[in-house]
Amino acid sequence: MMVPAEKELRAVLAQFAQARIEHDVCPTGRSSRVLEDVTYTLCVMTASRTVEQALSTADLLMEQYRADREAVAAHAGEALAA
Repeated sequence: MMVPAEKELRAVLAQFAQARIEHDVCPTGRSSRVLEDVTYTLCVMTASRTVEQALSTADLLMEQYRADREAVAAHAGEALAA
């Protein structure tokens, strides 16, 4: 799986959340299509077959991005202290 850039993954997750809310509040043919499209995009980005798998994978990726940022910050702090 190619790992998506954090910024792109965040954008698709935000789109998914917005589409899910809009469809839950006022379901229409348009809201259904938008939700299907963004769900497909999220599944492709995370190499997943279901939205549940995609969201789980996205959570893991977001945690990895956070851990990577912390490691870089810690390394930068050590370099400045030396």
